[in-house]
Amino acid sequence: MPARMRVAGSVSGSLYPARIYTEARGLFGGTARRVVMPGIRAIPIPESLGRDGILMALAATAHHAIAGGTTPDLIVGHGILGQLLARLTIAMGGPAPTVWETNPTRRQGDGYLVVDPESDARRDYGTIIDASGATDIVDALIGRLAKRGEIVLAGFYSRISFGFPPAFMREARLRISAEFTPEDLAATRSLAESGALSLAELISHVRPADQAVDAYPAAFEDATCRKMVLDWRQI
Repeated sequence: MPARMRVAGSVSGSLYPARIYTEARGLFGGTARRVVMPGIRAIPIPESLGRDGILMALAATAHHAIAGGTTPDLIVGHGILGQLLARLTIAMGGPAPTVWETNPTRRQGDGYLVVDPESDARRDYGTIIDASGATDIVDALIGRLAKRGEIVLAGFYSRISFGFPPAFMREARLRISAEFTPEDLAATRSLAESGALSLAELISHVRPADQAVDAYPAAFEDATCRKMVLDWRQI
């Protein structure tokens, strides 16, 4: 295998690559020492990306959420998906977005503003992308939307409900973004290779694959964990 064609494991993935696990029900991807797939599903990545290349699929998922409409002026949630959405917005030529984050430890932006939503008085956002996955978020977002604005749901939700009259008054549009496409992957790779999109400093934790039992709770419960990667190289 060429050096640039590296296989690595990731605690969380996206819906699209999860389909390769034929004997397991993996809604959010999975991790394995060896994966066999059709060649059309594998892409080479620049050696210069190193372990950050693991993020290519998640970045493509973020690209899909943006590419379906106009670049967002508000992103909700500053986890790794929210950070990728913000970086991609700028890389794709859009103005730096505002990002809402309730956790004070996650309010460090990279060329964009990250604020507590309670401190933001703006109520005319044209495009809002939610990356929080909070099931009760839509009513709050509708109240911040401009006339004929759009809300993009890029998280995963068990159920969504909202009051109709405020949405009616704004003629609000609601869009759900799920799987990335090969076109999203190609566009994201191009942005990364050109240097417009940086994937650096998003992977915060790396554990050997035989420590997966401890890695999963840390990935989902530790607020300082932006992205947990399982390293299979010594297994």
